[in-house]
Amino acid sequence: MSAIRPAAVVVLAAGEGTRMKSATPKVLHEICGRSLVGHVLAAARELNPENLVVVVGHAREKVTAHLAEIDAEARTAVQEKQKGTGHAVRMGLQELGGSVEGTVIVVCGDTPLLTAGTLRDLAAAHTADGNAVTVLTAEVPDATGYGRIVRDAASGAVTAIVEHKDATEAELAVREINSGVFAFDGRLLADALGKVRTNNSQGEEYLTDVLGILREAGHRVGASVAGDHREIAGINNRVQLGEARRTLNERLLTAAMLSGVTVVDPATTWVDVTVTFAQDVTVLPGTQLHGATHLAEGSVVGPNSRLTDTKVGAGARVDNTVSDGAVVGPEASVGPYAYLRPGTRLGLKSKVGTYVETKNARIGEGTKVPHLSYVGDATIGEYTNIGAASVFVNYDGQDKHHTTIGSHCRTGSDNMFVAPVTVGDGAYTAAGSVITKNVPPGSLAVARGQQRNIEGWVERKRPGSAAAKAAEAATPRAEGEA
Repeated sequence: MSAIRPAAVVVLAAGEGTRMKSATPKVLHEICGRSLVGHVLAAARELNPENLVVVVGHAREKVTAHLAEIDAEARTAVQEKQKGTGHAVRMGLQELGGSVEGTVIVVCGDTPLLTAGTLRDLAAAHTADGNAVTVLTAEVPDATGYGRIVRDAASGAVTAIVEHKDATEAELAVREINSGVFAFDGRLLADALGKVRTNNSQGEEYLTDVLGILREAGHRVGASVAGDHREIAGINNRVQLGEARRTLNERLLTAAMLSGVTVVDPATTWVDVTVTFAQDVTVLPGTQLHGATHLAEGSVVGPNSRLTDTKVGAGARVDNTVSDGAVVGPEASVGPYAYLRPGTRLGLKSKVGTYVETKNARIGEGTKVPHLSYVGDATIGEYTNIGAASVFVNYDGQDKHHTTIGSHCRTGSDNMFVAPVTVGDGAYTAAGSVITKNVPPGSLAVARGQQRNIEGWVERKRPGSAAAKAAEAATPRAEGEA
């Protein structure tokens, strides 16, 4: 069966979400690299709807700006005052001209676990059964507080959605609940919304009233049951936000492992929906992978690493590292305790070692920066070794400057390269040097003061000290001296 293309998807994202206790609108809270509404839009887009409209209200300037960033083609409708779900859908349809021919799917903007597959099944069931409205439902272990789905025993059609407080003993035993997600016949939906009344305790237009209106008019109301009840979970507070994050993270890691990734400890590994993997990757405990990070075949990341927008090449090893916007070349080695900042590019089989920080640095094939160094705004050629405790002095207090180190160079420990400066291919620099001038290829640069020893200084200046006594004991005495 070919996929059913909805005429429209309406996303309800106007609520304030007071139980989040946050200055951030509820639908903009993030899990696994996307906002709550971003997850919903991503699922909706997979259905390729003819129209996608998001109903905004509370903090609509922030929400609208966010929508422009993540889905510029999504349309917005404004619900000036939150007068209920029915009113919100009516505002969405007004943005589309008041009525839509075809299937209209209504989803909530705070259901990040809802998948495109479940929405496709809903649309397919709606069309196949010829329903006026099809409710997405789920069977839950504990239905306390949820609206119960009441069905006709013979046909299976939905006859009512009964709120928990109004349910009879028999209805309370029902575990099938309403998700708040629906597929409607667009024309019938627009007509029924005009008949919804506000004679309820909240004085609002309830979308669920449309079901009764359509059923009384002789139309069929059906249901599609979600395979996993967690998909329909809405987020109302930080506890539910954390639970959804854990569930989505487990889903992402399961997919990765089934595709050939070894995740040693899923309980301490966190990934965003935008992270990608090749086969035979190993992710060690305590690792977080964010943004557009990609791990190529055979790479090993972790333990205790946090990578954001980072590309890790085939066979590379990244250990106890923080990386943001870096590219780690094939078979390169990073860490432990390294910090790769934006603009870092590590070549094939290169090394950035312990307590090394890099920024806007290109490090060539086979080059090593083993330990205790800062490399910023620099280009280093191939098969060069940077000595321990080296600093690329790139900032003069006003502007950043660039340092270039050639290929097959050997720079001494405790060097400072004061940019702009160039060290030519095959050159050496002596330990303790401050390099302020260009070094020609094949040269040895020595930039340090001459050593001067003042003998007997400790015994004269620190008499009786432990150092003086040690020096006296170690000093050879001429023959015959007491």
